[in-house]
Amino acid sequence: MDARPGRDFEVAAWADLVVAEPGDLCPRCQSLHTATKGIEVGHIFKLGTKYSKAMNATFLDNTGKEQFMVMGCYGIGVSRTVAAAIEQGHDENGMILPFAIAPFEVDVLPVNIGHAESMALAKEVYETLLSKGIDAVLDDRDERAGIKFKDCDLIGIPIRVTIGERNLKEGYVEIKLRREKESEKVKKEDIIERIMEHVKELTHM
Repeated sequence: MDARPGRDFEVAAWADLVVAEPGDLCPRCQSLHTATKGIEVGHIFKLGTKYSKAMNATFLDNTGKEQFMVMGCYGIGVSRTVAAAIEQGHDENGMILPFAIAPFEVDVLPVNIGHAESMALAKEVYETLLSKGIDAVLDDRDERAGIKFKDCDLIGIPIRVTIGERNLKEGYVEIKLRREKESEKVKKEDIIERIMEHVKELTHM
């Protein structure tokens, strides 16, 4: 069975439609068409009076007449927001997450958990950060440093504090921002102050 115009349905209009491409002319203003990527993280729908009529939801207008409410709804996709953040912030090593949605804000990473001085300082830094309201994690796993570094980068923790035996002998620890390629050496007595400076900077980005 086939469907035929005029017999089975009427055609209101015929149109020659194409998918617009960048560089095409606008049929109205003749300017060039451009295209950009967009990510939908929320939406708004106008529902009209469909549901207010069903629920008999009314109000009195300025003349005292009863009217049905014009309703709407909105939604924000939490998981979609995370996906959008990852799409915009990542590299070959993993996620580069905004400070506000990272799983932790600071990763305190002692290279050798068997080194007593490294662990003592790591715990001190970790507990101090927690007391200041910083969402920190202490990576005290008995793993190679490379694995810890990779995991920290993979999940997108914005600030990594590396406490290594060699640097500690010289009185330094390392801070590395996830979005930067290079780390910086900081005197161990200045470490909390420097971390808080980075936190302030990243919070306002």
